[in-house]
Amino acid sequence: MASFIIIIFIIVFSLLPLSSPIPDETLLNAADILSNSGYISMSLTLGLVAKTLISASPSATIFSPSDDAFSLYGQPSLTLLQFHFCPIAYSLSDLRSVPFGTEVPTLFPNRSLIITSLPSDYEISINDVMIKGSPIFDDGVLVILGIDKFFDLNFKIGAPVAGSPSDGPRPSSNLECPVSYWDLYPFSEASESLRSRGYSIMASFLDLQLMQFDVEHTQFTVFAPMDEAMQGHIGNSTEWASVFLRHIVPCKLPMADLSRLDDGTLLRSFLGGFLINVTHSGDNLLLNDVPVVLSNMYQSDHVVVHGLGAILLTPEKQQEEELGNSPEYGVVAEEVILDEF
Repeated sequence: MASFIIIIFIIVFSLLPLSSPIPDETLLNAADILSNSGYISMSLTLGLVAKTLISASPSATIFSPSDDAFSLYGQPSLTLLQFHFCPIAYSLSDLRSVPFGTEVPTLFPNRSLIITSLPSDYEISINDVMIKGSPIFDDGVLVILGIDKFFDLNFKIGAPVAGSPSDGPRPSSNLECPVSYWDLYPFSEASESLRSRGYSIMASFLDLQLMQFDVEHTQFTVFAPMDEAMQGHIGNSTEWASVFLRHIVPCKLPMADLSRLDDGTLLRSFLGGFLINVTHSGDNLLLNDVPVVLSNMYQSDHVVVHGLGAILLTPEKQQEEELGNSPEYGVVAEEVILDEF
């Protein structure tokens, strides 16, 4: 009877119109707790794309893969991320009570997750992936549950084996080799190059954000501050997108092209309204007075990466730095903007 009631609840709730979205404060708290719990990759993901994925939902359950899963598979596509977001807040008791084979709705249209454990089992399995321990975050509106790997979009359920669900259903074998649901991720080499040189924070941002861009038809230049320069500017998750976007410009500018730009040339960044002022000081190239310390760190057909000695600050942050007697970085000039942008 309890299982039947829960199934009816799921059906009815999924048909209700969406009301007010999850509060920003809830998402910020969840991102901080994810980071403190060792789920840094999903913490960054939540801070950057949560409002896109669950902007209209009044509640949600997020199944968070571990950092090891992100390292193993690389940056997931937006499609795969949708498969890990459910528009209903499920407690562990909810998931533990429903029968084997119950579908759990996701934000991936017309695709559901499947309960692959039995109500008598203590551990909960979804798509044959075990949920790890207690919820990472649960305030009744947003629930975040840890898992060791990403769900398989091609998973198909098999017959349950009583008392041992892991021995029952298995993903179907893929003999026809269709195109994978994983988007090809052309920036993994750039990220690895950044990490090997002490730019791991910017590498993480690169992994998480560039999936939103039209990578097939757009070229990029990435100005990457070293980790030491980033440490004091990534504590507040509300600023992560701003930090990342203002260090990317929508064209490919190897050092040979950058060095030929006239003093006062302004480059438009992906952060609306933020401009990067190019100047020269002897043999040094400066961007908003920040020196380029490692040029052409990585190059491909779509992207070139340069290393910076400090972070590019917004005018507001620049003013805060000046009031705190910190080095003056991030001044945005107002001169001629490069016509190519």
